[in-house]
Amino acid sequence: MNGGGPMLLERTGVAGSLESCDALVMVILSPDREGVEIELESPSIASFGEEMKRAVIETLESLDVQHGYVKVQDRGSLDCTLRARTETAARRALAAPYGEKVEE
Repeated sequence: MNGGGPMLLERTGVAGSLESCDALVMVILSPDREGVEIELESPSIASFGEEMKRAVIETLESLDVQHGYVKVQDRGSLDCTLRARTETAARRALAAPYGEKVEE
């Protein structure tokens, strides 16, 4: 039992780093959310923000992720890197037990 508190239906996966030319991506899957919310932090957001969001959305759609929250902390990653980090974080979240966070 969880002490009478609400049961956590969220599953979290994390991938990447905050090193230069990389991105740290956290995906929280939650059936209670409407759609997918994306929070993006990047020094390139003014120039590439829409392309980065599209890369995240396309990657999640390919995995049939429809409900959740994604936080991307970008440090100048390439499109292929952002897609790979998003896919890895989402797959880790899909494999995680409810209420737990999987980083590696």
